[in-house]
Amino acid sequence: MKTWFVTGTDTEIGKTFASCDLLRHLAGSGHRAAGLKPIASGCTMTKEGLRNADALALMAAANVPLGYAQVNPYAFEPAIAPHIAAARAGVAIDPGVAARGLRAIEADWVLVEGAGGWNIPLGNGRLLRDLAGAFTRQVLLVVGMRLGCINHALLSAQQILRDGFELVGWVANSVDPDMLEAEANLSTLDDLMPAPRLSSLPWSPQAGDAVVGAWRIN
Repeated sequence: MKTWFVTGTDTEIGKTFASCDLLRHLAGSGHRAAGLKPIASGCTMTKEGLRNADALALMAAANVPLGYAQVNPYAFEPAIAPHIAAARAGVAIDPGVAARGLRAIEADWVLVEGAGGWNIPLGNGRLLRDLAGAFTRQVLLVVGMRLGCINHALLSAQQILRDGFELVGWVANSVDPDMLEAEANLSTLDDLMPAPRLSSLPWSPQAGDAVVGAWRIN
C-alpha cells in the first residue's frame, strides 16, 4: 500500500480539491484508493455527530469505503486552528492514535490530507510534521497558484525536506482565476522546485468538483 501525505502552502489552497482529483484518477486507473482527513476543524453537527465537508468529499471520491471515524478521527466544530479547537474541546491530538487504523485499510493507495500548511501546531509541542510522520515519509505539496506562491512553495518544500521527508511532487492548483502571469509563475516553479510537478488543476469553486486532471503518476 502506498501512502502519501498531502499538505499545502497555506490553508484554503485546494488540498481537498487536489486530493479528491487524485483519488478519482487512481480509481479510474484501476487502483483501490482511500482518503483520510485525520484532523478537521469547521465541522457541522449532524444527527450522526460532527461531520466535515472535506472529509465527506474525500469519502465520495475514494473507491474504498471507510467509516467516518476512520477518515476523520479528530473532528472539531469551530473553524479555527486545530490546536486551539482541540484545547477548547479538552482534547489532546495524538498522531499515533490518528494513524492507528492505517494498516487495517485494504487499499493500493491512501491519501492523508493534512490541515492548513506544513508548520501548523497541533498542541503539546507537536507540529503537522508529527502527524505526517505517523503515516508516511512521502509528501505531496499542493501549491495555491496566486501572487506570492513562489515564495510559499519554495519555503514549504525546503522545510519538508529539512524535516527528513521525501517530497514526491507538487500540484499547481489555480486558486485565483485572474492571476497575472500565471504561466510565467508556473515555469519559474518548474525550474526551482526540488520535485516534479505531478499535475496542474484548473480553478474550481467547489472542493468536490469532478475534474480528473492529467496526473503524472504510474
